[in-house]
Amino acid sequence: MPLSAVDAISPAFQHARQQLLQPFRANQWAKLALVGLLAGEMSSGGGGCNTGSFRMPTHTQGPQRLMELGLPAINPALYASLIAVLIVAGLVLLILFLYVNSVMRFVLFDSVIAKDCRIRERWSRRQGPGRRYFLWQILLLLVAAAGLTILIGIPAAFAFLAGWLRDPKQHLVPLILGGMALFFVLMAFVVTQLVVHVMTKDFVVPQMALEEIGAIEGWRRLWPQLKQERGSYAGYVGMKLVMALGAAVVLGIISAIVLLLFLIPIGGLGAIAVIAGKMAGLSWNAYTITLAVVTGCIALAFILYVISLISVPAAVFFHAYSIYFYASRYPALNALLRTVVPPVTSPSPPQAPPPLPSAPEPIG
Repeated sequence: MPLSAVDAISPAFQHARQQLLQPFRANQWAKLALVGLLAGEMSSGGGGCNTGSFRMPTHTQGPQRLMELGLPAINPALYASLIAVLIVAGLVLLILFLYVNSVMRFVLFDSVIAKDCRIRERWSRRQGPGRRYFLWQILLLLVAAAGLTILIGIPAAFAFLAGWLRDPKQHLVPLILGGMALFFVLMAFVVTQLVVHVMTKDFVVPQMALEEIGAIEGWRRLWPQLKQERGSYAGYVGMKLVMALGAAVVLGIISAIVLLLFLIPIGGLGAIAVIAGKMAGLSWNAYTITLAVVTGCIALAFILYVISLISVPAAVFFHAYSIYFYASRYPALNALLRTVVPPVTSPSPPQAPPPLPSAPEPIG
């Protein structure tokens, strides 16, 4: 009988506890943190950061303020070249990350199923389904970009052609009503995209991993189940959302405390480096800006990995939750769960050979 969204919680919790704590293996925890980070499974709730409370000083005056700080104004051509390089590098890194994320999704699936994380072996073995999932993510990204362009561009063009934007005070009512309608349409579009993403990684990826099919074929098989069990899948999404919010709050608080302990010495070292560079007569140029960007990226990667280490229990639990919920509806996954052998953590001591049978007593 298929498990409900509530019934799948207990086996997922037991699975996560056995994988992470019975026994505790620091190297497995570290590997799972890396896989979870690259697979996009961090559940830190933003790490407790709130950028809304940050305010820029109102008395800064551009180049004059830079001169007060000892930073000379930079050539605008250098700004333009740096922006162009950052845009190109950002696109390349986005595509590279999407590919790594696609393969790591299957590495995480295998790691949770087997309760053992082996990155190198499974990275090589999962290139095929990873490429298919990568193409699906590119397609979904293009659909999202096209949808947002259409949903925002058409109303904006209509408002401009109707003259509402040239004299907005005379058209407040249609602008406000149109803005409210556009907001709800955009929210529905974004929520739909998120649901499709969650359903794909939770219910289509297992099919791609076990049957070597593409994401579109996986959705073609999943769609009749969604229509047949609307309530069960809706309950799954709702339950997962509630648990994710709870995990985000708890992990966000823990991450904020841990990051604060890390950022104090890092901030001190950064201040010392800035003061030392200023005393050495260094100025902002292409080399120093590049060095600052690279250093900042390394620090950001370190912070994200620390957050991912904290989020390992949530990553394993939520992945196990989706596996146990879907295994009761997908026979191939259910059979895999029943036949998988737990990893051997230490060699068992050799068994003593059985005693030899005693020689028969002589007759007579």
